[in-house]
Amino acid sequence: MFNDKQIVPVQKTDLISLYATVLSLAGTSFAKQTGNVEGDFVLANSASGNLLCDAPVKVLDFGGASAAVVYFVAGYDFEEIRVNGTKVSPAGGITVEKDCATLYTATLSGGTVTLAKKG
Repeated sequence: MFNDKQIVPVQKTDLISLYATVLSLAGTSFAKQTGNVEGDFVLANSASGNLLCDAPVKVLDFGGASAAVVYFVAGYDFEEIRVNGTKVSPAGGITVEKDCATLYTATLSGGTVTLAKKG
């Protein structure tokens, strides 16, 4: 912890908005990706670049996109990552923590999805 003697609680924003602010301050540009009420996020075929899911994810489906980087927080009910509706086993050796807190990236490139833990 940076300063354990003077803790300032985060009360004015939610965690995903805080991640968005940190990414922006770090110079990472992204577009907001909205899912349905159940936490299912399906990318449009034209999706590309960096995307940030605006709620905890249950299912992340790259749809027909050919390349994209998706920043996301896994929901307590996180199930899987898909490409065009088909479940994939992401590369990267990462086990997704279903904690509604940890930030991950899922990168689609050349038909392969790679996971990375960011925070």
